[in-house]
Amino acid sequence: MWEVIAFWVLAVLAVASGIAVFRVDSMARATFLLLASFLFVAGEMLVLELHYLGALTVLMMTAEMAIMAVFMIMFMMNPAGLEPMEMVHNKRGALVISVAVFVALTAAALVVPWPERAAPHPSDATHQLGEAIMRDKMLVMMVVGVGLFATMVAATLLATARGRYGEHAAPSRPEPSPHAHAHHHHAGGDR
Repeated sequence: MWEVIAFWVLAVLAVASGIAVFRVDSMARATFLLLASFLFVAGEMLVLELHYLGALTVLMMTAEMAIMAVFMIMFMMNPAGLEPMEMVHNKRGALVISVAVFVALTAAALVVPWPERAAPHPSDATHQLGEAIMRDKMLVMMVVGVGLFATMVAATLLATARGRYGEHAAPSRPEPSPHAHAHHHHAGGDR
């Protein structure tokens, strides 16, 4: 019984936080709301006993949204949402496209003759799913993981107050040249 309650609570929270992404005036807040939506979806996967996919979603989305938030705060003109900002552009076109895609996907899900399961359930579905996802892509995933970690570290260092130059961030004044102090003569001569 608690699984059904948790499923619907997480579903409502995921949809609500997804809608809130387009209602706030800050890209940084929108990023964290999108992260919350993904975390609620990961909770749905855990409720459905898809532990591997749930953990993978939490790890990937947390890292991705953290990087995005750092870059938003670094490069956006108005990351805190102190000025009004329109988060949705071309509302009419976006509404038409989204309704058309929703209708097409719903029709496809209802009309397509889905195949029946012929083989028995595997003894360890998580192990087989991990092999199916990672077998040929293990090296790629390891390189991507290191790249994401390096990006997070670099973005965090660049976003700090001292920047990438450390304590020498303030520009230094050039040393005065001995020829810089030239004598000025007045046109009137000596009096």
